[in-house]
Amino acid sequence: MTKKNVHVVKSKSGEVWSVKTENSQKAYRNVSTQQEAIEIGKNVAKSNGSELLIHGVNGKIREKNSYGDDKHPPIG
Repeated sequence: MTKKNVHVVKSKSGEVWSVKTENSQKAYRNVSTQQEAIEIGKNVAKSNGSELLIHGVNGKIREKNSYGDDKHPPIG
């Protein structure tokens, strides 16, 4: 089974922040703040052993966190 990455993105309407899994059309959860979406996304990513990708208002990825088996962990 492949581990699906979790994304925190601004909804298309721009009214809410969505937590979505990779290649999913439907949001896992919609909340009013990005911080709340990040917390939910972090828990989902930890449960899945996957990555959390946080997108900014402009849609570009601004931060990535790995909660799975990282093949290239940082040294030190």
